[in-house]
Amino acid sequence: MSHFQEESPVNPLPPVVIALSVFLVGIELVFWVGHKGLFGGPEAAGWRITTIQNWGFHEPLFSWMVENGRFPLKDVARFFTYSFLHLSFTHLLFVLVFLLALGKMVGEVFSAFAFLVVFFGSATIGALAYWLVWDTGVVLFGGYPAVYGLIGAYTFILWAQLGATGGNQLSAFRIIAFLLGIQLTFGLLFGAGLNWVAEIAGFVAGFGLSFLVSPGGWSRVLKRLRQR
Repeated sequence: MSHFQEESPVNPLPPVVIALSVFLVGIELVFWVGHKGLFGGPEAAGWRITTIQNWGFHEPLFSWMVENGRFPLKDVARFFTYSFLHLSFTHLLFVLVFLLALGKMVGEVFSAFAFLVVFFGSATIGALAYWLVWDTGVVLFGGYPAVYGLIGAYTFILWAQLGATGGNQLSAFRIIAFLLGIQLTFGLLFGAGLNWVAEIAGFVAGFGLSFLVSPGGWSRVLKRLRQR
């Protein structure tokens, strides 16, 4: 007698995406509780700004580290920690949209380890680009460089698939072209910030790292896509 097994119409998110999302939301909740005065006393209202100062990426600080050849672990950690800090829940919300949407598509093809390499590798390279291009005291924080790396990884998946099927591989870059168009429009209307350098570098890093950490390169990525 055969047994019917009902399949869920919605594929679950990869565990690594869920873990990152929960961590991001958890940090934001701590800031919210402190701001509302529900925990931590009067000084808790400034937790967000203090944490951004202590764990965001400071371009002058890293320049000092390079010039003096000293790399304290706490300050090196800023390359990773800045991605978890946001100015508000709205700021985080947009990052979460990218993380959940792109994370699902990339996480279904990449291993958890490869996913994390892309996420944190893109954040690191984004911060390095920020350091190379700007001479500024403005702290870099927020998850956009890391999730732009996921856009780069997803672009790699599309690019590989189109290459195997004889499609136009340039069309894989429509997502990033659309986002850059939006950024350009907002920059012209409201003034461009400095973070766009880190975000573009994050995209390039995500695309490039995919050649190294994807399952067997583009040929095995295609094989797994055909099996889905």
